[in-house]
This record gives sequence, structure tokens and C-alpha cells, in this order.
Amino acid sequence: MTIPDSHQPGVRTTGPSLFPRYFHQHGLRMRVFLSQLPLSIGIACAILIAAVANPKALGDPFVMTGILTQILLLAATLAVPWHRLTFGLFLIIPVFDFLSLAVIRLSGSDTLNGVAALTLFPVFWLAASGLSRRIALPAIVLGSLMVVWSPLVFDGNTLTTAQLLRPLLLPVIFLGLGVAASTLVASMEKQQMALKEKDRQLVETLGLSQKREQLLNAIMNTVNVGLVAVDADGNDILMNRKQRDFHRLALPPDARDAAEEQLLVFESDQTTPIPPAERPVRRAINGDYVSETLMWLGNGSNRRAVSSTSRAIKDTDGTVTGSVVAFYDVTEVMLALQAKDDFVSNVSHELRTPLTSILGYLSLALEESTQLPKHLAAYLQVAERNGERLLNLVSDLLATATPAVGLHRQLADLSELVELSVDSASPRATANNVVLLNQSTTPAMAVFDVGRIGQVVDNLVSNAIKYSPDGGVVTVTTFSTDSEVGCRVADTGLGMEAADVERLFTKFFRAKSATDRAIPGVGLGLRISKGIVDSHGGTIEVQSSPGQGSVFTVRLPVDPDADTSLPAEP
Repeated sequence: MTIPDSHQPGVRTTGPSLFPRYFHQHGLRMRVFLSQLPLSIGIACAILIAAVANPKALGDPFVMTGILTQILLLAATLAVPWHRLTFGLFLIIPVFDFLSLAVIRLSGSDTLNGVAALTLFPVFWLAASGLSRRIALPAIVLGSLMVVWSPLVFDGNTLTTAQLLRPLLLPVIFLGLGVAASTLVASMEKQQMALKEKDRQLVETLGLSQKREQLLNAIMNTVNVGLVAVDADGNDILMNRKQRDFHRLALPPDARDAAEEQLLVFESDQTTPIPPAERPVRRAINGDYVSETLMWLGNGSNRRAVSSTSRAIKDTDGTVTGSVVAFYDVTEVMLALQAKDDFVSNVSHELRTPLTSILGYLSLALEESTQLPKHLAAYLQVAERNGERLLNLVSDLLATATPAVGLHRQLADLSELVELSVDSASPRATANNVVLLNQSTTPAMAVFDVGRIGQVVDNLVSNAIKYSPDGGVVTVTTFSTDSEVGCRVADTGLGMEAADVERLFTKFFRAKSATDRAIPGVGLGLRISKGIVDSHGGTIEVQSSPGQGSVFTVRLPVDPDADTSLPAEP
């Protein structure tokens, strides 16, 4: 019977019930009417019973007055615009209910004595109205006493204490019910207020979440990077506009949709399809870390080069619940790299021919050096030396830009290559005030291309001397096991930062320690050396610290079973 303190029209719902809306969804007038209706129905039932059991009772003026009062009160609940009046004024209805019940009890009819039990309805109305306990509970007590004492007070006899105390049990029961009802209603109101506050917070949080979602969508669709988020089962959670463009690009011609295995996804050679299980999204779902994986999407002139990177989505306990994969369009970068390689290759070829001719004629002229003045012979030697240096540089450029060719493997001793390299580099070491030590004392037999591995050793020894410009010690050693042989070149020179070590084998890269000291070089030797070692199925490792020197370690399998390709012979 609780009547809230505001008008809530609510939303009408369909259904077969007499009142198709919840109580709180009705207007204040209808709620007052519904609160009064149970008592009116109860009195009507009591009157009908009395009419059957004792028809004369209906003629009693007190009974008629009580019935008339109930009819007027029920009509007033619908006729009075309670929402326009001071809130709480409708509680005058249960107060008059007590009065009407007391009047009916004045009839003295035994058949109508039971209407005292109907006092329960106005008691609940007052207790559940939300009215202050200081007002509601005394009103319940006084109203109940008025109902049970009215026949005693108006019968004209002298009242005794026993007569007054005998009917007090019913008011006490009503008081207990009123206290329980008011306590329950107070608790419900607190819960309702708490629920309203939570509802307000949820609505606020939902609004904030929607704004963040809109912001996230705006950002994702603005960046020129394809983004897709998938759950642990591989289902798409989120995909931005750029990624949808990539997906359409990978569709077969005239296809609106396609299965994963039908998408046009190729490796870096632009012709070999990448199996679905090895594609970035599937690898990310399987828990693999994808970093800068290159692939081509589509066919023909519209194909694009894409680099992909993934990151796992983890919950609070570290369980992987999905992945986010980013796709970067690197087509222009790949085309620029190809154009650069083509340019380097073409220029290297064009430079190599006249340089070879120049060096040939210089060599012929030097054969006649005994017939030339000494200063002219010295000039020719300088020209030949710098010409050879330039030819080596052109050869290195050509080696990095041309396709791979086969190796010429044979059983050889790596220690002998180290000895030849150290002997050749000794004059340069002496000129740089560097102590060059060869500690290769035992044979290191393996199957490798003598010319190419010799090129690697020469390059490492030459670099060690070059990057020890203020003198120092360069130590070259070899080692051998049942499965591999290796060469270690250690120097006490400039050393490098960790960031430089990570990029050391990148084409044209030079460490900061070298550029700061203006040490000559173009950054191709280590790139070529790594290609040679990789083609043998071996590895090349670097350990370096600024000011502490560097250690390069080359490891080669004794009997390799690897791809036998490396940059072309210059």
C-alpha cells in the first residue's frame, strides 16, 4: 500500500489482469483508490454476511452511516485530485476508515462485531505510507482503540477497568503489525534508494562507456592502420575501416565474401600463398607473437604490401583471452627499397666496367715502373690502391643488390684461413698501433666455401683493427667441436651501445662510435658477412660495450645441410 511521493505515470503493459500496470506505475489518484479498495470490499462482504444472517442489522442507523461513509470515502479517492493537494493529505482516508468501522461497531450487532478485524487495512495503510513513526504509530493505536472501545463508550453503562482492558489485545496486535510493517517499509525504502543510486551510477557509467566507445571507434577509423581484435576462439570482436579495406582487397575477384583459405594472401615473393595456419591472425590466436611479418594482399596492380604485428589480450590472472593484430601498409616502402636496389645494382654495374679498365691500364703502367720516374710510379701506385678500394666498394654494393648464387663447399681448415687473414692484416695493424694476435693453435676442419668464409674473417679482422684507432689488442681464435667450428675476433676498441648492436647487420648502418670519430665505411661489410654465414647454416654473434671493445663470434656446422645461397659473386 506504499504510496510514493511523486506522480509516476509509468508505461501501460498488456495482460489479462484487471489492473494491467504495477502499483507504482499508476498515478497518485489510482494508488489512493487501490489502497482504499480492500477495506471497502471487506466491509461489503461483512454486510452481505450480516444481511444473510441477520437482515435486521442492515436497518440500524449506525450500520447505514458506516456503509455510507465507506461509499463516500471510496468515491473521494477517485474524485479528489490528490496530486494537486499537499502531499500526504490523502492519509485522511485511513483516519476516517477507523471512524467508519467504529460507527458500524456501535450497532451492537453480533454479526458485525468481526468488522473490527478489518481495522488491519487502515493500520497497514498508515504504517506503509512512509509517514513518521511518531505520527503513524500513535494514530494506529488511537484508531484501533476507537474501533474496539466504541461499543463500550456509547452503551450508557458505567465502564470498569476490566471492560476497558479486555479488548486491548486487538490494538496491541495491530500496533505490533504496524511496527513490523513500518520497519519493513523503511528497509525497503532504503533498499530502493540504494537501487536508485546504483541505477543512476549504472546509467552514468553506461553513458561514459558509450562515449568512450564512440571515441575509440572514431580513433580506430581515423588511423591509417588496419586493426582487428579477436577472441580466444578466433571470432572478430572489433575491426576498423582500414582493416575492412584490406579484407576486401584480399577477396578473390567478383567475390563478396570468402573463407580464410580462399583469401589472396602471399609471401614476400608475391606469388607463394601463405597457408591459413601461418597467417598473422591465426598465429596470434594460437598464442604466437607476430612482429613485422611481411605479406602481400590481392592480385594485379591493386596488390598491397602489408606488415603485421600482434599483441595478446590477457585478463587479470594472465590468461590469454584474445589478440589484437595491426596491419601497416608498406607498399610504398617496399617499392622504394626495390627501386633503390635496382638503382644500386645498375650504378654498380656501370661503375664496375670503367673501374676494371682503369685498374687494368694502371697495372700495365706499373709493370713499366722501372722506366718511369719514381714520383710518377708513386702516383700510379696511389691511383691503383684507391681504384682497388673503389672497386671493392662497388662490389659490396653489387653483392647486396643482386640475387643469391650457389656456394662452392669443400673440406677445409678454418685455422688456416685465420692465419692467412692475420698475416694479410698485420701491416694495417702495425700502422694503427694495434697488437694483432693469432691464438688458433688446433685445426678446425669443416665443409664450407673457402673464399666466402675467408671474406668473412678478413672483414671481421679488418673491422677490429679499424675500430681500435688509438691502439689496442685484437685477438683471433678458432674452436672446434663434433658438430661445429668457429672463429672469435675480440678487440679492445671503441665498443658499441646496445641499441647499435641490435641494428648492426642492417644495410648501410654505422654505429654512433664510428660516425663520431669519422671512421671511414659505408655499413655493408657486416651485412654481407651475415648473409654468407647464414647461407652456410651458421650464426654470427656480437657482444659489445662502449669503451670496452667488441667480440664477434662466427659458428659454422661441420657438415652443413642448409640452403647454399648467398649474395652474388661480384
